[in-house]
Amino acid sequence: MTIHIGAAQNDIAPTVLMPGDPYRAKWAAETFLQDARCINEVRGMLGFTGTWNGHPVTIQGSGMGMPSLSIYANELIKDYNAQTLIRIGSCGGMQNKVGIRDVILAMTASTLSTPSRGIFKELNFAPCADFDLLVAAHKAATDKGVPTHVGGIYSSDVFYDERPDLNEQMVRHGILGVEMEAAELYNLAARHGRRALAVLTVSDHLLTHEALPAEDRERSFGDMVEIALQAAFV
Repeated sequence: MTIHIGAAQNDIAPTVLMPGDPYRAKWAAETFLQDARCINEVRGMLGFTGTWNGHPVTIQGSGMGMPSLSIYANELIKDYNAQTLIRIGSCGGMQNKVGIRDVILAMTASTLSTPSRGIFKELNFAPCADFDLLVAAHKAATDKGVPTHVGGIYSSDVFYDERPDLNEQMVRHGILGVEMEAAELYNLAARHGRRALAVLTVSDHLLTHEALPAEDRERSFGDMVEIALQAAFV
């Protein structure tokens, strides 16, 4: 048990999927895991552990933004010895070739700052995904026939962005999408020698202003969860 996770030591699996929304964690656990049980309710940040194809899996909400994810990832790694951490979440598309419902596999994550900035000081560290997870997720997505893009994303500090000039540079430099958590997850995985990946569903688009209808979100997010699970256990 930690400050933010009320699970017993053996309640957390070595493989953890991390959606931002705790209710998406509940939905994913009930939909994809066998014998799922709630192992954390502290501060309403729900976590569940069950099995997928016989493999133990925990799905733990992380909250919104890098500071919140940093709390949960730190405790999962340092107190529960999680080995593989995969962010599953939504993002905004930033290239015309990226469509609504497409999946983005984040090879790298650019950012203005992260909770790790105090450690790196003047260094611009380049956090990246685990290569084996990335390759396995790409194969899983291809096998499912899901339109998938691999490349850099932007992990933003804010949801309501007022920096159109910065977004223009992200687009100019080929950034595929924007979200708020992956860069810090990759930092922590590098620091502690763990595997990490962000598998993201494009739910809206900064250029076209399209948005995924609410009734379509569950099916599209389901593809993302299946890709993450298959990648974790190749």
